[in-house]
Amino acid sequence: MDLFEARRRELLRTQSPLAERMRPQSLEEFVGQDHLTGPRALLRRLIERDQLRSLILWGPPGSGKTTLARIIARTTRAHFVALSAVTAGVADLRREAAEARERLGMHGQRTIVFIDEIHRLNRAQQDAILPYVEDGSIILIGATTENPSFTVNAPLLSRARVIVLEPLSDDALRVIIQRALTDPDRGLGSLGLQLDPEAGDLLIRLANGDARFALNTLELAALGATGSMITTQDIREAAMRRAAVYDRAGDAHYDTISALHKSIRGSDPDAALYWLARMVENGDDPLYIARRLIRMASEDIGLADPAALLIAVGAYHAVQMVGLPEAALALAEVAVYLALAPKSNALYRAYTAAQQDVLEAPNDPVPLYLRNAPTRLMRELGYGRDYRYAHDEPDAIGIQEYLPPRLQGRRYYQPTDRGTEKHLAQRLAQILARRAQAQPRRDQEEER
Repeated sequence: MDLFEARRRELLRTQSPLAERMRPQSLEEFVGQDHLTGPRALLRRLIERDQLRSLILWGPPGSGKTTLARIIARTTRAHFVALSAVTAGVADLRREAAEARERLGMHGQRTIVFIDEIHRLNRAQQDAILPYVEDGSIILIGATTENPSFTVNAPLLSRARVIVLEPLSDDALRVIIQRALTDPDRGLGSLGLQLDPEAGDLLIRLANGDARFALNTLELAALGATGSMITTQDIREAAMRRAAVYDRAGDAHYDTISALHKSIRGSDPDAALYWLARMVENGDDPLYIARRLIRMASEDIGLADPAALLIAVGAYHAVQMVGLPEAALALAEVAVYLALAPKSNALYRAYTAAQQDVLEAPNDPVPLYLRNAPTRLMRELGYGRDYRYAHDEPDAIGIQEYLPPRLQGRRYYQPTDRGTEKHLAQRLAQILARRAQAQPRRDQEEER
């Protein structure tokens, strides 16, 4: 290493962001993922024994994925190669994999290839390294914030173990922050600053489990502090906005809409408001939220309260007309209404059963008497013949069979006794009784 390279590294060490300078160098320094790196954890034993196999490290930003990969690089006797999915092409991946195969054959040394943001590799790039992972030429370690079930090819995923990193706990963040404050070489210890306890609590809340955000915010607050104490105001000014762990196109988006849906289904208006606010305030598409609320009105309330669908559709139009932030209250209104409305999934179950018959049972022709006959030929062929006009029947209840012959007798819709559906159940019972009374007459007519 020449003099210029040594100076470059020294400048990086002293002038890099605090989060980079304080990155743990060993498993002993690694904080917050005890289920993976604790004294008895399997992953730790594999790292220490240098018996690692291909891994996908999946976790939110600032949870330690890249740090863990670098610790592995320092611990293993294998050759370590770090690539970024943003800049690496197919040619780069194949070159590194070919060199790894040659290294293994000539020197018996394994190669670990670390790919940061592996979810950004396209199918061709993932396919390029698959043969080398499969035959053991390389040990792949991928890091991703995205659900690998959706972003990593199934063949590659089946050859790697997914390791889940959790957001860092408050206690873990507290240890990391205190270490940075007191470390005189890599941290802020030489500045002689203290962190007000309330400011520390605020920083932890804003960090939201993200160590990188916590450390970089702490560094900016320290540089801007006017005294020896870092205050809550210093933290607020440095943070500007809390760390975002919400990905509007990823797992957080789908997990949160699931929580909103289940809260409404469970008749909890407070939880519904909270999850709704999480989506709105994190920038989710309000029209998407409105569409999902319409679905909830049909799926979980249905005819127990027919007004629910109208109110949900009204909220959708309100969002179209006024947008956010004004339309947030319209979304809140429908969320609370849906949560408190009587619940019924009878309509959902009825449609699902009918759908199953359509997809799995033979689709018999429409019975002739149910077909329109706008032309002479169609009338001569029997279209519309023997059709009974329901309004000419007692109580305007049709007594014919309206399903195809093989499906006659099916009962898809079975209303509950909740809300408006209770009255619909009574009406349906009246209709079925009337048809049962007319059955002997229908049988006689069919015999004739």
